[in-house]
Amino acid sequence: MTALASRIAGAPISWGVCEVPGWGYQLGPETVLAQMAEIGLTATEFGPDGFLPDEPEAKVDKLTSFDLRAVGQFVPVVLHDPTLDPLPDVVTAMDALVLAQASTVVIAASTGLEGYDVRPTLTENGWATLLRNLDRITAAADEMGLLATLHPHVGTMIESGDEALRVIDGSRIAFCLDTGHLLIGGGDPVAIAKDHPDRIGHVHLKDVRLDVARKVQAGELTYADAVRAGMYVPLGEGDVPIDQIVRSLEANNYNGWYVLEQDTMIDIDPGAGADSPLADVSRSVAYLMSVRT
Repeated sequence: MTALASRIAGAPISWGVCEVPGWGYQLGPETVLAQMAEIGLTATEFGPDGFLPDEPEAKVDKLTSFDLRAVGQFVPVVLHDPTLDPLPDVVTAMDALVLAQASTVVIAASTGLEGYDVRPTLTENGWATLLRNLDRITAAADEMGLLATLHPHVGTMIESGDEALRVIDGSRIAFCLDTGHLLIGGGDPVAIAKDHPDRIGHVHLKDVRLDVARKVQAGELTYADAVRAGMYVPLGEGDVPIDQIVRSLEANNYNGWYVLEQDTMIDIDPGAGADSPLADVSRSVAYLMSVRT
């Protein structure tokens, strides 16, 4: 397990830090990064804009002060609108990633709306524009020495399993396998890991309560309300077969990061008690370390 242990990274969303306005109490980086280091994590994604300092050098310095390194950043951008060019915003994010010696930029196909509760229908013209922009981003990342990946995400233009497969078939961008979002969107993360191992460049590990996810799929709960209701749980405590996915990836020579993400929404500063995000992330680390590959 030594090789796998060295490729486990954290993410601020597990501490409730999110780009969505009004997404609960936002813990500061000193608390989040200190707790990551406390449980032995050595790497993290940057988190949303505004969590770390804006200047790339200051971002890196902040992580370094907690003995952490950056592995990537989640960058939601509008890809389907032919009147908007997503590349400048992506390049800005990639500049900081290059300085941090990170490996990956994680792209989400933003709707252009706030939050992840509703999304418009993607037209054929929108699909063509989106796929073309993904290839442009891939080429720009290649030139900068980074890997661009597409992250299917609930409430974005690429949400469902069918939409994920259309991206795999229609562009050359690598894939960020998010085991939770893909399941909630009606996809099969086990099948993606098994059938398309050559396209997976980055992994977000999430576990999900399927009973709550089905309410999102049926329109009975919004995504935000489902997160608030505890749809995401520590690895091994939900309905995603995390062990099968990890074993499949490792058997197919995946050598990238496993980013622990338990999307969380908190109302007040939880401190470090039994119900704090730190406790849940610790359980996820322990579970992942127990998986035999």
